[in-house]
Amino acid sequence: MAAGPKLRAHALPRPFRIVLVEPEIPPNTGAAARTAAATQSALHLVGKLGFRIDAHAVRRAGLDYWPLVDLHQHATLEDFTTAHPDARLHLFASAATRSYLDADFAPGDALVFGKESVGLSPALLDAYPERVWSIPTLGAVRSLNLSNAVAVATFEALRKVGALDATFLG
Repeated sequence: MAAGPKLRAHALPRPFRIVLVEPEIPPNTGAAARTAAATQSALHLVGKLGFRIDAHAVRRAGLDYWPLVDLHQHATLEDFTTAHPDARLHLFASAATRSYLDADFAPGDALVFGKESVGLSPALLDAYPERVWSIPTLGAVRSLNLSNAVAVATFEALRKVGALDATFLG
């Protein structure tokens, strides 16, 4: 890696919350965790995980940035919303008809992503129809990989609230 200063931006006073509901694939969660650490966003893991995140598993996976992640676990999404009643939910689904580029992101919001195999439940999506977004693709793929979707949505949210406007070398 090249030595020297890196391009940085100031952290938000109220960071975004990245919420993964029942993630199944360890590398996807690892990459989402890296995005969370890089953006100073809290990472919330909800429900049953398809892998372990104990110290041994994290060390074995070589996730040297894991200590930089503001990590929280919740048994259910309801537990998350109870713990963070001020967090507006933005739900991401490949079948949504509204682009994430139209989302009205605000600091402290929760960016919610479902499990890789089936996404978020239809009941959850139906409960928040005005907050369901998709990332459009140009090709015929079903959707982006979970970790890519997390990165795209998080950086768009940061851009939209002006968090990337004043960069510096640090």
